[in-house]
Amino acid sequence: MATKGPGDATAIARAAAASGADLILVLGGDGTINEAVNGMIHSKAALAVLPGGTANVLAMELGLGWRLGAAVERLSRCEEQRVAVGRLCGGQQCRYFLAMGGAGLDAKIVYDLSPTLKRRAGKLAYWMCGLAHIAERVGQFEARLNGGVYRCGFALASRVRNYGGDLEIARGASLRRDDFEVVLFEGSHPLRYLAYMMAAGARCVQKMPGVRTVRASTVELTGDVHVQVDGEYAGRAPARFEIVPAALTLLIPPAYG
Repeated sequence: MATKGPGDATAIARAAAASGADLILVLGGDGTINEAVNGMIHSKAALAVLPGGTANVLAMELGLGWRLGAAVERLSRCEEQRVAVGRLCGGQQCRYFLAMGGAGLDAKIVYDLSPTLKRRAGKLAYWMCGLAHIAERVGQFEARLNGGVYRCGFALASRVRNYGGDLEIARGASLRRDDFEVVLFEGSHPLRYLAYMMAAGARCVQKMPGVRTVRASTVELTGDVHVQVDGEYAGRAPARFEIVPAALTLLIPPAYG
């Protein structure tokens, strides 16, 4: 069933789960998958994903790849596993997410990104929008986790290693775990974040000065900061990322770490 607009995937998935569906297959990008997840939480239906979006973070994370034919073949060998998900709570609303939640610079880029540019340029649109911020100071906020308070310009609470389809930032994250790998980036100078992203491309960002990695099940965000989940804009802080254990059944390749 094709979606026609925002929220459709949630309604379709919720109706399918309520009717007793054993499997819900989503062909789409991470935003569509996120919507489907929000219609499936605590249901018995299993989620299977196929790449059909801009970055395909989840499909790449699972090793399904971005080529549809190859992903279909690999999906046939996957196994069901009950996994934890993340939940963003802010104001009076909560939203679930499967891959990651971000606050600060990356969420600001998602907020500023033109949908038209995204359709035309794909993943390149995120880099173009990010480079447009190169002359701007990065806003600061506080992330509270495990009893500590960290001041940063970008915080990533991740369940996956993959970031944006091409990079690895949270290299110790796994959908099989019941926590986040939280990566915190210090500083307000924009060139510092350009260096961080270059280090991410070289798979050594966690060794950079100013980068801190912490495992946590809850992250409290305070300050005037944008927030995103699974690459979709999700509002502003104050907000909280938290783990919800055993909330979803996902088809995962046996070799996934």
